Amino acid sequence: MADYHPRQIADIVLPSLTEKPVVLLHGARQTGKTTLAKHIAQTAAHRAQYLTLNDASVLDAIRTDPVAFVGRLQSPVVLDDVQRAPDLLPAILAEVDRHPSPGRFLLIGSTNVLPPPQISESLADRIEILTLHPLSQGEIESVPENFIDALFADTLSPAGGCDDLIARILRGGYPSALDPERAWFDSYVTTVLGDIRGLSDIDALSSLPRLLALIAARTAGLLNFMDLARGSGIPQTTVKRYFALLEATFLARLVPAWENKTEPSLSQGVVEKTKSGQRLIKAPKLYLNDTGLAASRLGLDEERLERDAGLKAALLENFVGMELEKQAGWSQANPKLFHFRTAGGQKVDFVLENPVGDIVGIEVKAGATVDDRDFSGLRALAALAGRRFLNGVVLHTGSTRDAFGQRLHAAPVSALWQSHAGGV
Repeated sequence: MADYHPRQIADIVLPSLTEKPVVLLHGARQTGKTTLAKHIAQTAAHRAQYLTLNDASVLDAIRTDPVAFVGRLQSPVVLDDVQRAPDLLPAILAEVDRHPSPGRFLLIGSTNVLPPPQISESLADRIEILTLHPLSQGEIESVPENFIDALFADTLSPAGGCDDLIARILRGGYPSALDPERAWFDSYVTTVLGDIRGLSDIDALSSLPRLLALIAARTAGLLNFMDLARGSGIPQTTVKRYFALLEATFLARLVPAWENKTEPSLSQGVVEKTKSGQRLIKAPKLYLNDTGLAASRLGLDEERLERDAGLKAALLENFVGMELEKQAGWSQANPKLFHFRTAGGQKVDFVLENPVGDIVGIEVKAGATVDDRDFSGLRALAALAGRRFLNGVVLHTGSTRDAFGQRLHAAPVSALWQSHAGGV
């Protein structure tokens, strides 16, 4: 069994339990949700009863009468694998309507049982939804990470390079996959297919692993269902249904295009034209939740990845994007993740925007040297965002940090998981 790694999102879960009646911690299978939940349930700050819906008697009681089951529970309680009983969550929310004291329910789920867009304002007052991703690089190294907050505050520290970056990309962050056993991912995908069958009325899922491999090969590209259908040989309508299921089980991730909210859009098509004349691509970008999973679907090893420059660049971008996604979950800046691309080809791989509209930009380069041309996208973004643009950085595979003008820097990818002096 993999060693326990302290999770930085625990510092968000515990305060949430003091404020909200219900906390839902969801994420892909095998990311460590149950381990974290049991750890929290055993702490003095939130000692709780632990029940799992993998227990047949518990599941049967819920399916027989979810309202009665919830009424019998002694709070606080941890309920694991809640996706197995869709009627449970409405019963819990009805219960906390009657007795809304904080910390009553910590729910654990491996599918997206309550998509955030469906949450009304009143429901948001009762439930906090958090996502647990595979381990971050800092969690693997037991190093506190504050890259995002340091970037917003312009306090990035000088950072050295990383000799094992390719190995980190191939390994990913699933706790059980930290040892190099590629067969683990095969059994993992089989298990997730079982979850997907439980989510849908689709009987024939034999072609879904083929789609997953194609998404791994297309990672860091713009989402194009027609291309995915053509490349996989699966009808486009089926591709869309499969993709929605991969999103629901947290294996696939879309990063939306950044919009300049200070300028009204003049068009609503695939390309957005702003008042200043900039034409922005509106399509989202496509990623898998873990580069170890992506590499396993493509049969990659270090030699092949080093030989294929395009695939190396795409997986490096995927790696950086998911590290940013993980850190955003506990960042004080509380940003959302976007990408930026103009119709003329200028781009920024990742744009982080905080709740007040300030932004930072991050470009990823799969090379050890950086020159002024690598900042063209960041400069375009800065010009469009104006005073809202706080900082831009090009992350590279070298070992030095350099300045390239006001608010523009180059830094090693390893700066992501190295502690920085300041923050917001």
